[in-house]
Amino acid sequence: MQQQPYEPVGTEGGSPRILVVDDDPTVAEVVAGYLDRAGYRVDRADDGPAALTRAAAHRPDLVVLDLMLPGMDGLEVCRRIRGQGPVPVIMLTARGDEDDRILGLEVGADDYVTKPFSPRELVLRVESVLRRSRPAATGGRLGAAGLTVEPAARRATKNGTELALTLREFDLLSFFLRHPGRAFGREDLMREVWGWDFGDLSTVTVHVRRLRGKVEDDPARPRLIQTVWGVGYRFEPGEPGEPGVLGVPGDGGDRP
Repeated sequence: MQQQPYEPVGTEGGSPRILVVDDDPTVAEVVAGYLDRAGYRVDRADDGPAALTRAAAHRPDLVVLDLMLPGMDGLEVCRRIRGQGPVPVIMLTARGDEDDRILGLEVGADDYVTKPFSPRELVLRVESVLRRSRPAATGGRLGAAGLTVEPAARRATKNGTELALTLREFDLLSFFLRHPGRAFGREDLMREVWGWDFGDLSTVTVHVRRLRGKVEDDPARPRLIQTVWGVGYRFEPGEPGEPGVLGVPGDGGDRP
């Protein structure tokens, strides 16, 4: 099924609507209070089924989703909400659960915040994700190596077939297409694509791996998004047959 471009509801229907999903009433109340004071419309749900019902009744502009929910966990909730259409998701995870954070990013979460967290930081993350999720007002079509990106429509294709990209994957691909042949460190990509000056660099690694899975003919031997050993990544729209990973052969391109 063709994925429709994401258009934040709040741009036309008033303030953006945020769905907060957490079974801890204290956390949910504090988060909702900070978001409300920041000018957002806030819905709340304390478990997965309630979150799906809320999301179906009032499509959110963004979901703040606790990973550890009773019954249906946050990963499944994320999958099902995304099945209704693209929407940004910020995962709340326990500190130190790196595997869980990676899983959250793998299912398409746009960001995550570890508990305990500063509610003000969460509001800033919400603002950042929403700002970058809005369709670009300007900017022409980008294209190379059979890939085409239309920033205003937030539409990407490979050889004419539409790609189902998350918001961050779309931004990452757009950035690579704008800067072919140039190597960027993960810190650079986090700053330029995510808009963060700090954060877990595995976020970048996971998103590069996910993007490769959608744009490369053979993700295990990437030719377009190459790893530059000791530096980071480089988009190289070269001819087929050129080596895809620079540095250590067979590393799969995930260890810059």
